[in-house]
Amino acid sequence: MSDTPNIPYESPLVPELLENKDTLQFRCHKGIDCFNECCRNINIILTPYDLLRLKQRLGLSSSELLNQYTDPFEMDGHGTPGIKLKPVENGTACQFMTDEGCSVYQDRPTACRYYPLGLMSLRKTGKATDEQGFALVKEDHCLGHNEDRTLTIQEYREEQGVTEYDDFTREWRQLILKKKSAGPSVGKPPEMSLQLFFMASYNVDQFQQFVTSPQFLATYQLEPGLLEALKTDQLEVIKFGARFLKQVLFGELTIEVIKGAVNQRVKRQQQRAEEMKELAQQQAQRDAENAKGKQT
Repeated sequence: MSDTPNIPYESPLVPELLENKDTLQFRCHKGIDCFNECCRNINIILTPYDLLRLKQRLGLSSSELLNQYTDPFEMDGHGTPGIKLKPVENGTACQFMTDEGCSVYQDRPTACRYYPLGLMSLRKTGKATDEQGFALVKEDHCLGHNEDRTLTIQEYREEQGVTEYDDFTREWRQLILKKKSAGPSVGKPPEMSLQLFFMASYNVDQFQQFVTSPQFLATYQLEPGLLEALKTDQLEVIKFGARFLKQVLFGELTIEVIKGAVNQRVKRQQQRAEEMKELAQQQAQRDAENAKGKQT
């Protein structure tokens, strides 16, 4: 594995990596001539925490938020699902843009908070964990770089409230980086794994129901107190989702499996399949008898 940055989000850039101690000259405010220009042509990839904040802000269910405000895409050649913010109908502008600025500013996504920085992750040869870096994005329309204000990248991140977003998304981001780094050695996951990835990453309501269901609890042994946390706190649900996906995608034993539970589940599935097969045969026999009766 090389030292080349492995970017968990789409970017045409191959920039110099900056660190928290490096400085940034930038300021965005309503009085600047380019105000709102960056929101008129969006390509914003959303994280699980972005979606949680937006659904809570808008008072929507996960399904409603996904249907109204997002578009799906594939993050890699193996079909790993990603989610982008959907622009206005027949346009490229953000649905949350107003003349006064962002209508969901306090809960705006990670990418919006970072601008004009891009968050980068890389894993160097021989290293078990990834390293975080930042890239400066300079677009022709943006005049914020001409503002007379300089601060460190760490100060800018704290000012924009992005450190909290990074903390809650770190394990999920590392999961994507690991999958990209593994490449052909992992291969294309089964369709069921991709469906679980989508649910655990983006549909927190559905995933919460899944991990607190009797079927799930008959298979997995949760730590004391965790079940109650999953029932009452969706932030705990998205954190648990990263653990669960490590097990689904990479076989890491992050959640204890109850002894014999998998075999019992397989037996139940086989029994159900046999029952469905028998019902189908009975229905086919009735249909044949009915057809014969009509002929006579």
